[in-house]
Amino acid sequence: MRKASVFIFVMAISSSLLFSSCGVMFGGSKYQGKIVATNHPNAEIYANGQKIGVGEATSLFYRDEPLKIELKEEGCETKSVTFEKKFRTGNFILSVFSFGLIGLAVDLGAGASYKPNHKRYPNIKKETNKNFTFNVDSDCKK
Repeated sequence: MRKASVFIFVMAISSSLLFSSCGVMFGGSKYQGKIVATNHPNAEIYANGQKIGVGEATSLFYRDEPLKIELKEEGCETKSVTFEKKFRTGNFILSVFSFGLIGLAVDLGAGASYKPNHKRYPNIKKETNKNFTFNVDSDCKK
């Protein structure tokens, strides 16, 4: 009976390692984004159509989707900005070499192969692999 329990435990650990990959382990399918309405503490913040806060808000976002931010403030036009995703090349290389095609498929399927394009957009600051800050200014002079 004890050998069967040990065998099941070892198999469970082995299969969990097989179905993980570099991107899933070191980034996950979501990241935490902090959105700051620069110089507009009363602006309502909407992310992908959902209101998430006023002035400053933090939420989880899927890596494989672009992030559309809207700032709405009384007396100002709605400011809309879309931040596109970027393929994580280093993650791709590590997944292929360490976990093979299974790891690559897991990363692509889970959406862990992407990140916010912080090098293209100067108003995105990468804090860690899982945390990003988005500074959005509404261009409204109040």
